Amino acid sequence: MSRLRLEGLQLAQGGRTVLEHLEGSFHDGAITALIGANGAGKSTLIQAIMGILPPIVGQIHCDVPKERRAWLPQQLALDLTFPMSVEELVMTGTWPSHGALKDYCGPHYLKAREVMRRLGISHLAHRPLGELSGGQRQRALLGRTLMQGAELLLLDEPFANVDADTVTVLTQVLREMADQGTTIVVVLHDLEQLARLADCVLLLAGGHGRWSTPQAILERHGVADHTSQAPLLPLGFPGAAS
Repeated sequence: MSRLRLEGLQLAQGGRTVLEHLEGSFHDGAITALIGANGAGKSTLIQAIMGILPPIVGQIHCDVPKERRAWLPQQLALDLTFPMSVEELVMTGTWPSHGALKDYCGPHYLKAREVMRRLGISHLAHRPLGELSGGQRQRALLGRTLMQGAELLLLDEPFANVDADTVTVLTQVLREMADQGTTIVVVLHDLEQLARLADCVLLLAGGHGRWSTPQAILERHGVADHTSQAPLLPLGFPGAAS
């Protein structure tokens, strides 16, 4: 089953076609890795799925309610000067369903504490975002998503510039979310993370998309198993030729 499907999709940025003829479905309860060279259209596709960028041609069919769709952008998009604590950021996950101007209630705070405990950031609850490390900020951002109860989660390079412990925590939590039925699409550039996390792969290159499997990508790059040393995906990958 799939609550997120692409049908004859064409997307453009700045009057230039970036992607066209995109077809296929993202499986429920699965993690799909979105890979490709810089400028291949990964962020463009994420924006379209979130409803920020309207298609030129074709449709995106998404049966997940808008309040249950979440986007975790690159950390560069986070304003670290805004006076907000970790707990306050996590609590904003209630806004899509509860409203931004309403007071929080007891169950909200209890859930936020459980979310922070799950991510190992309880001790940072009152720490300003600007004082956090990259890994701590990424955990807090994912905490907002957990607070939201997202059924569709899009992540743009979530493992960039984070520590090894955070990579382990994020990988475990994302896997648990998928096992509970969340549809997850994650932009990746690292074969090791692809091997550890992804169930399927959508490769973008030359304005087109091609579906594959983690195993096929690993074999193409000479990585025999998940324990082998896995390099970063080269910028020219994926190519059109096999």
